[in-house]
Amino acid sequence: MARLFDLRWIIALLFGVYGVVLLVLGIGFESDQDRIKTGGFNVNLWVGIGMLVFTALMAAWALIRPVRIPDGADT
Repeated sequence: MARLFDLRWIIALLFGVYGVVLLVLGIGFESDQDRIKTGGFNVNLWVGIGMLVFTALMAAWALIRPVRIPDGADT
């Protein structure tokens, strides 16, 4: 039950959702005017990729070092 409320999973979920949204926007909905505003750089695509990498790191951290509740903490 403690893993359900682990903040790392919540952060990973939020960054993952926003990362997928930005990735889709960067791949399918990037216009020439958007690229002019950013100097020819597809910001949505690269920030979306960065957020998904961060999501993978947070999820890996939560899997590798899970929350441990000390014995006797339930009393």
